[in-house]
Amino acid sequence: MNWKPPPRLRSEDTWAEVRRAWEGGATGASLARRYDVGLANLWRRRASEGWERRAGEDPAPEPVEGWERHAQRTMAAFELRREETRRLAHALAQAMTGTGGERPLKGVPLWHAGYVLACRAERLGAKTAARDREWMMKRHGWAAEFWDAEGRLEAVPMLDALTLEVHREAWREDAGLPPGEAEAWP
Repeated sequence: MNWKPPPRLRSEDTWAEVRRAWEGGATGASLARRYDVGLANLWRRRASEGWERRAGEDPAPEPVEGWERHAQRTMAAFELRREETRRLAHALAQAMTGTGGERPLKGVPLWHAGYVLACRAERLGAKTAARDREWMMKRHGWAAEFWDAEGRLEAVPMLDALTLEVHREAWREDAGLPPGEAEAWP
C-alpha cells in the first residue's frame, strides 16, 4: 500500500489573494511557493475561474536562482565593481598629481596609461613628461610610438588605439572572446 500525503486544502481567502496577485502580474511559480499551493492547481483554478491579467507591462521574469539569491549575487558584484573603481580612482589620482613616487604609473591599468601620460604632461609640465617618456620606454618598448619625432605625446585617442592594437589578445581575453570568434574586434 502506497502512502500519499493528505491534500493541501487552502481557504477561499487564500485563493482570492493568489488570484489578485496573479492578475496583478505575479508569476505562477512565485505564488505557488509563497502560498504553498500546487502550480498545477493554480493553473486549473485560473482556467476554470477565468482569471485575467490586467493590461500593462509584463512582470520582470524571476531569475532562475530566485529573487533573494539574485539580489545577493547582484550586491556582491556591485561591491566588487565599486571597490575596483575606487582602487582605480586612487591609482589614477596619485599618477595624475605626481604623488605616485618612483613608479609614477604604478597601479594604473594599461588601458588608461595614455590618458594618464597626457594628464601628467599637461598638469605636471615638461620635466615630468620627459621622465614619464623615459620610464615608459624602459618598461614598454612598444610605447615608443606614443611620441612623435620631436618627442611630443600623441593625442589620447591615438594612444588608446596604439595600446589596443599592441594588446589586442589581452583585450579579447578580458572580453571573453574565444579564439577565432568575432575576429574583427578590436
